[in-house]
Amino acid sequence: MKVQTQGETLTISGLKELGAANSQAFRDQVKGAMTNVQRNIEIDLSETMFVDSCGLGALISLHKTACGRNGTVRLVRPTPPVQQILELTRMHRIFDIVE
Repeated sequence: MKVQTQGETLTISGLKELGAANSQAFRDQVKGAMTNVQRNIEIDLSETMFVDSCGLGALISLHKTACGRNGTVRLVRPTPPVQQILELTRMHRIFDIVE
């Protein structure tokens, strides 16, 4: 996983899967990387092939953190399996999803 800072946005990429095995570490690493300047989180899901309920919980947690800073979480280029999970759970209504 790669974390980059661009102004008010923290960009995460290179995430292969987001599940019970790594969701807590993912959430903690992203929150730990945020400084007082960052309020937006952009997560590139173009390489992510698997997301489970724990992974969705981590995304919701980051969404709450960003909202608390008047920011947003943007999910970029989710793969078809991840897009399907987001739609089945109606998470596509919560997150800004960019193709």
